[in-house]
Amino acid sequence: MNMNHSAFERLLNDHEVAALVGVSVATVRRWRLLRKGPRYLRIGVLIRYRPESVRQWLDARPTGGATDSDGLLLGAQLEDSGHA
Repeated sequence: MNMNHSAFERLLNDHEVAALVGVSVATVRRWRLLRKGPRYLRIGVLIRYRPESVRQWLDARPTGGATDSDGLLLGAQLEDSGHA
């Protein structure tokens, strides 16, 4: 039987997601209850997260700072030109 390797990817719990993101466990749980956090799996009473779901959720978060087409921060350009 040929099993897909990704089917055995290690799942993360609330504590691990909190550590990865740099927030409290309570924040991760609040995000889940408000449906604002990463997608999760419910396995009986356990809540688990696929690493890829957390990665996708983080990638979808808005980021600060405007950038130009070269990926440089516009504020840095203003400082360099003496206009800031």
